[in-house]
Amino acid sequence: MGSLFDQPFEDDPEPLLRDRQSTINNQQSTIPTPIPPSPLTVTELTADIRAVVEQGFGQVWVEGELSNCKLWQTGHLYFTLKDTGAQIRGVMFRSAVRLMKFKPLDGQHVVIRGRVSVYDQKGEYQVVCESMEPRGLGALQLAFEQLKKKLAAAGLFDPARKRPLPVLPRKIGVVTSLDGAAFRDILSVLAKRYPQAHVVIRPARVQGEGAAGDIAHGIRMIAAVDGVDVIIVGRGGGSMEDLWAFNDEVVARAIFHATVPIISAVGHETDFTIADFVADVRAPTPSAAAERVVARRDEFVAQIDRQAGRLRAALDQQILRRRSRVHVLDSSRGLARVPATLALRARHVGEVRQQLHRALGDRLRTEGRRVATLSRTLERHDPRRRLEATRTRLVGADGRLKASADRGRAKATARLGSLAGRLDTLSPLSVLGRGYAVCWDQTRTHVVRAASEVAPGDTVRVTLGEGELRCEVIDGRDD
Repeated sequence: MGSLFDQPFEDDPEPLLRDRQSTINNQQSTIPTPIPPSPLTVTELTADIRAVVEQGFGQVWVEGELSNCKLWQTGHLYFTLKDTGAQIRGVMFRSAVRLMKFKPLDGQHVVIRGRVSVYDQKGEYQVVCESMEPRGLGALQLAFEQLKKKLAAAGLFDPARKRPLPVLPRKIGVVTSLDGAAFRDILSVLAKRYPQAHVVIRPARVQGEGAAGDIAHGIRMIAAVDGVDVIIVGRGGGSMEDLWAFNDEVVARAIFHATVPIISAVGHETDFTIADFVADVRAPTPSAAAERVVARRDEFVAQIDRQAGRLRAALDQQILRRRSRVHVLDSSRGLARVPATLALRARHVGEVRQQLHRALGDRLRTEGRRVATLSRTLERHDPRRRLEATRTRLVGADGRLKASADRGRAKATARLGSLAGRLDTLSPLSVLGRGYAVCWDQTRTHVVRAASEVAPGDTVRVTLGEGELRCEVIDGRDD
């Protein structure tokens, strides 16, 4: 082998090649021929490559720009992660997509955590993403800004649709956690400032997985209660992660579609949640929300007290003026004859009253006698008496009709029996029953009355009292 490559390429290597080939042939004559290995299928080779890639890399962190980002109906997210020198395909499955706080878009610079794998059907390597965070801006803040922009464009923050709080709420709805301080603060303020308030409480989780859906469901349930005038939705303070349930779109939609005014009372002074923008009124704390509910009532009561004071002062002035007027009139000469005039009028009224009583008594007695006369006349013409007499006549006529029918039926029965006896006497069957017989020809259409009507050998039929005989004539005589 070494002598072959030591020769210049332009020299003729064939003699050496022939020597080499002879040597190889001699070796092959002594060494058995090896069996070639079985070929791999494409699927097997791809599976081996995937195993090597997944075991070689494990979990990786990759930074790049998103492109071709698309969320499919299956819930899986497909994208391409690229930089200035290369790109790699990526996929995030539905279970991981549900945990994302923001919406990934083309052009966003992100950092993903996942593992390198191979997509067998196309023979392409890809990154299976398990989590994704925006580079620079936090995921929660980005999600907040995206949702805020989306809902503002949809008109959920429009000031024109916000409703004023009721002046005197009859029922106050509260959606919050029963374990938090917010619930106790709301009840404490209402008990002190509005003890007669009717509070309807819907407990809800305000933090963690499923809290947003629970809050939205609570808002819908409270709004459906008959007579609820206003709803307080909130919780105590916390971090942005703790308050994230109030930044969920499902809560914003529930507040927007509520049929009664809603106060957002999330316990934070400076920061706003999405619920604050959608709600009709925003309160910095749950206690402040309760105070806002009863503030209108306090103003209304104070206004009533002021109006009542002014009304009492005006009435006092009117009474003083009326008393002064009466005192002046009482001391005037023109009123000196008023008592005597009133006494005469009272006497006249008494006399007229007595006359009226007598006239009414006479009229009542006259009408009473007239009513008695009419009652007697009506009693004589009472249709009930006529009906009773008619009923008596009908009963008598019915009896006579039944008797006549019974007699007619008895006569008809007797006559029928007599006719039946006569008919039975005249019946030929009765004669046959006494031992006589009727002789017919063979066709039974002619009665044989003489022996000369048949000849020997003819067939005749003989009808008896019971049954019939078929006979052959042997001999016949006329005597």
